[in-house]
Amino acid sequence: MFYEIRTYRLKNGAVPAYLKVVEEEGIAIQRKHLGELVAYFFSEIGPINEIVHIWAFSSLDDRERRRAALMDDPDWRAFLPKTRDLIEVAENKIMKAARFSPIGSIAP
Repeated sequence: MFYEIRTYRLKNGAVPAYLKVVEEEGIAIQRKHLGELVAYFFSEIGPINEIVHIWAFSSLDDRERRRAALMDDPDWRAFLPKTRDLIEVAENKIMKAARFSPIGSIAP
């Protein structure tokens, strides 16, 4: 398994508005295309105004296909402007679980 970890630093005080629009509109579209949502977090202690969401994919090709389908969805394209202005910095990582990880490992 491969895990995409997306981290967003939002504008000061934007977490409630961001979570509301994602919950009401965005997450259903993402799940439709991306599949397995592992976790969706917001910071409580530490760096403030931070959102982290993690998605699992069987392969990098699987991720590429799913992301392309998401970007082709007119509902997703209509949704994006609702969050874009709330995000200051976006970071994206693709991680692979170690063999001994309790979450979906694959042999290196």
